[in-house]
Amino acid sequence: MRKAFTLIELVTSLGILALLLGLLLPSLSGAREQAKATVCRSNIRQLAAANGMYALDQGGVYVPGAADFLANLDRWHGKRKTLQAPFDSRQGPLRDYLGEGNAIRACPTFTPPTTGFELGNGGYGYNNAYIGVATSGDDGTKPATVVTDDRRGAALQHIHRPAVTLMFADSAFAEGTLIEYSFAEPRFHPQYQNRADPSIHFRHIKKANLAWCDGHVTDEPRTFTWSSGLYEGDPARLGLGWFGPTDDNSLFDLR
Repeated sequence: MRKAFTLIELVTSLGILALLLGLLLPSLSGAREQAKATVCRSNIRQLAAANGMYALDQGGVYVPGAADFLANLDRWHGKRKTLQAPFDSRQGPLRDYLGEGNAIRACPTFTPPTTGFELGNGGYGYNNAYIGVATSGDDGTKPATVVTDDRRGAALQHIHRPAVTLMFADSAFAEGTLIEYSFAEPRFHPQYQNRADPSIHFRHIKKANLAWCDGHVTDEPRTFTWSSGLYEGDPARLGLGWFGPTDDNSLFDLR
């Protein structure tokens, strides 16, 4: 005759199961996030490769970040017909280099709201301040302080340190909550030297995925954050800021 479980044995077994689940769940959650971060790294590497191929086909200049910026209908990741519409990456300048579907692949960790002024970039921002425009420094000698043409990006030949010059990063912006944002802002606006509000998003276990101009990808922790107070939302609490040890634009600048 089989002996039944006593109540004490049942409670003990359930307690052991609960303990094991408590130990396993954080590991499983961490593994899921690592998997998402890996997908994101693949996405951002593809963006850097697409921009490199674009430059080779366009006389050696990178994709513009926001061509004809005052019209506000074009971005590096897509186009839109009206100011209220999201950008369609299937119509963007990188579409021919993005593979099946011709669309920007979204970061699986970032779930943006359905409203915002930069919808459609997949959660990635471009180093527009230096790479997405032609500037007075695009001859490789003068300080890059004045935008001379926003309908083309910087020239490949003027990226003097491609392994340490940012091209793309995980991005978002604090406007009450997190919204999509198309640009990875440097610590200071090059033209005016006032500090920018941060848009690099450290969403992968407190790290951000970054793609550099030589095509390699890294993940970096946040080392600094700041808020101008002009926008609602706390950048520090929302995981926004900058990486790198020095409080300057050296990891964004062409030189």
